[in-house]
Amino acid sequence: MLAFNWIALAIQAVYTSITSGGVAFYDPRPNGGSMLDNAGGGGGEPLNVIISGLSSPEVLTDTGILHYAQAIGFSFECLGFHLGDPQSANLGDGNSWVNQTMELRQEYGDVELGTCMESLVGGNHFRVFRQNGTLADSGALFLGVSQEEDVFDGHMIIPDGYNVGRDLLVAAAVGTKRHEGVTYSTVAQNLTGLLEAGSVGVNHGIATDGIIVLLTVTIV
Repeated sequence: MLAFNWIALAIQAVYTSITSGGVAFYDPRPNGGSMLDNAGGGGGEPLNVIISGLSSPEVLTDTGILHYAQAIGFSFECLGFHLGDPQSANLGDGNSWVNQTMELRQEYGDVELGTCMESLVGGNHFRVFRQNGTLADSGALFLGVSQEEDVFDGHMIIPDGYNVGRDLLVAAAVGTKRHEGVTYSTVAQNLTGLLEAGSVGVNHGIATDGIIVLLTVTIV
């Protein structure tokens, strides 16, 4: 346990940049959190992308993350309807297990109705969880990203779907993107040591490579 605490503190020291009073994020684990959410049935989905708390503050709001998502090819769910139970996450911030803030889906080129296509034929999607409790108030957004099958296959995650979904989102995000007159600049950093590689505890038994990607998003 002592060794784990030292490792956790080292990770937090490396990945928590204290600048202008802000932090990128806090490692959820020292305060009893997890980098796997609770998907029900005993398994969890990896929180495999983090939008840094050092991003432009406007991006970290509910409206802001929606607009940013629309800039990189995602949008709100088909006609605003959500099917299935929400998942929850414990980000070690003192809020315990909290349901997802929202779920956003690949929009296939149409921010209004394109996610209906994703619901039908499958594609990429992500859940949003905010780290804002009194024990770890970074404001960072933890995303559970995955690529899923079509409706006829019950929206199951494709083989290697957690790694694939993460990589597709990051590829769409990095660089300069524009939406509704706002320009976003995004840089990515791969993090290791926060999530164990493999399939232990992972929903559907789908293995991951253990890499978490930290995105810092700046409105320019």
